[in-house]
Amino acid sequence: MTTVSRTALGTALLTMLGAVAMPAHGEPLPLWEFGFGVGGLFFNDYRGANTSHVYPAPVPYFIYRGTFLRADRDGLHGRLFNRRYLELEISANATAPVFSRNSAIRAGMPNLEPTIELGPALLWHLWRRSDERLRLDVHLPLREAFTVTSRPTSVGADFAPSLNLDYLGAGHLSGWNFGVMAGPLYAQRRYNEYFYGVAPAFATATRPAYDASGGYAGSQLLFATSKRFTNYWVGAYVRHDWLAGAVFDGSPLVQQHSYWAGGVGFVWMIRASSTMVDGHD
Repeated sequence: MTTVSRTALGTALLTMLGAVAMPAHGEPLPLWEFGFGVGGLFFNDYRGANTSHVYPAPVPYFIYRGTFLRADRDGLHGRLFNRRYLELEISANATAPVFSRNSAIRAGMPNLEPTIELGPALLWHLWRRSDERLRLDVHLPLREAFTVTSRPTSVGADFAPSLNLDYLGAGHLSGWNFGVMAGPLYAQRRYNEYFYGVAPAFATATRPAYDASGGYAGSQLLFATSKRFTNYWVGAYVRHDWLAGAVFDGSPLVQQHSYWAGGVGFVWMIRASSTMVDGHD
């Protein structure tokens, strides 16, 4: 795996590993802080594949709590709306390379390049408890996927609306963040064709030609937890995917319709700003 794709996977891992830290009302926090660590992901080579791998990845950690711009584990937020209810952010995701020689169903087909997905996302704060330890958000990211090569190429866009429930623990669970995310996925025809299409030139007796279409691309359910200690941060997540009913369900490259994936991360905190701001400002 290239350095670029490892970094992209590390960033995606950090995004999935936990909810935004939700300090008690009025608790001062550093204007910025950064760290660096390591993590590992376990997931299928692509959604629906019956082959999987464990990927070690660097985990960059950076938080900035500015007045109009914020960066945290959920992405880059522009304070362009009434931030009590709406925020605009930059969403990111990544996929790993798939080498066809290691996949019986893809034998003889071109490899799948690693991709990075970037795009805007609207974050709607649907409900918050009075102490803000429990909140319900609607997340609406629209991302364009690009291959991570010397000449990046667009492979289409996806839309992943989700309902996010986040809880900041109290008592014995003080400092721990817990998150649940669930929602469907939709993708353009080009995106689905990149992963699930079989050109006539690569058709075989057991792998017929297939032309993917755009539309519903399955659903996901994700559980995550994380905690920021004085000098380090830890997090873990598990995700379940359902592909039954997806528009590419008939592709011979889809070998299973339900499976689990997960990841863990550990970050050493390197430095933090001496300037303090209100965590909810």
